[in-house]
Amino acid sequence: MAVPDWIWFAFIFALGCCIGSFLNVVVYRMPRDKSLVTPPSSCPGCGKHIRFYDNIPLVSWLVLGRKCRYCKIAISPRYFCIELLSGLVFLGLFICYFYSTLGPRVRPIMEGGWLIYLLHIILLAAFIAASAIDLEYWVIPLSICWFVTLIGFVGSAVGGYVIEPVFISADKLLPSASAGTGALAIGAVIGLGVSFLLLVIGLVKRSYEAENGGQRTEEREQKSEDRGQKTEESAEPQFNHRLEACREVLFLLPIIIFSAGAFWVSREVESVRLWWANFSQYPVVAGLLGSVWGYFVGCGVVWAVRILGTLGFGKEAMGLGDVHLMGAAGAVVGPLFVVLAFFIAPFFGLGWALFQMFFKKIRQIPYGPFLSMGVFVVMILHDWILNYIEELFFYR
Repeated sequence: MAVPDWIWFAFIFALGCCIGSFLNVVVYRMPRDKSLVTPPSSCPGCGKHIRFYDNIPLVSWLVLGRKCRYCKIAISPRYFCIELLSGLVFLGLFICYFYSTLGPRVRPIMEGGWLIYLLHIILLAAFIAASAIDLEYWVIPLSICWFVTLIGFVGSAVGGYVIEPVFISADKLLPSASAGTGALAIGAVIGLGVSFLLLVIGLVKRSYEAENGGQRTEEREQKSEDRGQKTEESAEPQFNHRLEACREVLFLLPIIIFSAGAFWVSREVESVRLWWANFSQYPVVAGLLGSVWGYFVGCGVVWAVRILGTLGFGKEAMGLGDVHLMGAAGAVVGPLFVVLAFFIAPFFGLGWALFQMFFKKIRQIPYGPFLSMGVFVVMILHDWILNYIEELFFYR
């Protein structure tokens, strides 16, 4: 007998809320460099361990009246909001993918659709945690991005063994490389290795390090104290931002050069071209290289804006956390959709930016949450985007 839909919905929503409870642990502990496993959850006010019946997602926060059972310290509404948001995202994506015509043409659950849902929900859950941390601390933990990137690589590599490769390629359900994009991905990986080697031997310098030209924090504080002008701003090192952007360009050059070189070899060297055309289309190879290329494209589009913005305005534009965040997204959704997500994100950020400028006089905004929203939109509108592109370029 088939399981009633409402049981599926209740289970998926409850699972999402439980994952949201864990995401709250990530949001609280990761910026503080604490283990995500031990010790057990405890009240930050009195240190009492939280019992299992006081740690039920959504319910406990409401039953306890938003306060610790023991010391009555207020429990942040963030806990409730993240649990609720996670449950709604889990349920919403499930309905969209398997019960609605709005989402992408994923296969039924038992025909491999579970893999698409699993990869996408892991990405969204991780991005909820990263966005919450970015909103509070103005930083995106790179470990979250690396985790999602690894999941994207593995999921794309095995995808061809779970879903027929013809469906993956036709409907763009997972990243999949052609011979050309596969060669670009291989070259980019080699170039990245060369760039890190140049960093190690010192031919290329890391950007935004005090040794590169910014005065050390302690030195600037001492000079400010001597002049009686110590301010909060004096605690930050000063940089020539355009020079730092040029350092990043130097780091990226080997990636660009080797990527272009690998593409040329795969097209112009006959013996390599014939072998590569066959080898690159094995499902595991095409999936993995497609995910790797999506990662580089996701990183590249944000890094290009960061460098151009820094060169143009003389201030650091966007953060490297945003670069890694979109790289992780590209590893899961592929190069096309990660680029579209990047250009959708400003529409979400505009309202927040205007509010901050007029009411809080802050011109900078944490951009991670809006990038995450852009990724969510391209997931939901996957088929609509593909149909629009086909009509625009192939049916004119």
